[in-house]
Amino acid sequence: MTLFEYDSALRREFPVIAGADEAGRGPLAGDVYAAAVILPEGLVIDGVNDSKKLTESKRERLYDVIISEAEAYCVATATVEEIEELNILNAAMLAMKRALSGLGRGFDIGLIDGNKTPDMPGNLRAVVKSDAASQTVAAASILAKVSRDRYMNELDRLYPEYCFSKHKGYGTKLHYEMLRKYGPSPVHRPSFLKKMH
Repeated sequence: MTLFEYDSALRREFPVIAGADEAGRGPLAGDVYAAAVILPEGLVIDGVNDSKKLTESKRERLYDVIISEAEAYCVATATVEEIEELNILNAAMLAMKRALSGLGRGFDIGLIDGNKTPDMPGNLRAVVKSDAASQTVAAASILAKVSRDRYMNELDRLYPEYCFSKHKGYGTKLHYEMLRKYGPSPVHRPSFLKKMH
């Protein structure tokens, strides 16, 4: 079954599908991002897939197609402070809730990538790996990932010593080396650095 067919089958029962996904749960620095999308019925966007399976240039190209073709979309975040206060899972759910609420219109079902749904009214369904099954969720995963990567590139300009544009905040060898050399920045997640040796 293709990603389009999955959504098409679901539309028989739920005509308006909102897909939501997050990006940036794992990194040591920066906000967590989420996106929600509603695509028009019958639209097939060639090349849309789980954002992790796509190259950066392909994601960038698809990002523009998705936002121009979507009936509605919203990208939202939860801050480093909220991650520290709520923990990363709850902060990701908060970002997802903000993205879905920000669509500005109703939907019959909200497909959430993963095994948990945000705490909000509406018909929400958590589907593990739905970013590789549903075109709508895959489109949301691309918006979230591209938006977060662009934000990390901005942080790279503010804090060039950490090389954020290279690793996007993930715990790579280079990132740990820079942390040991310079110590954490204001955009690092303190609770994520506890495991650092």
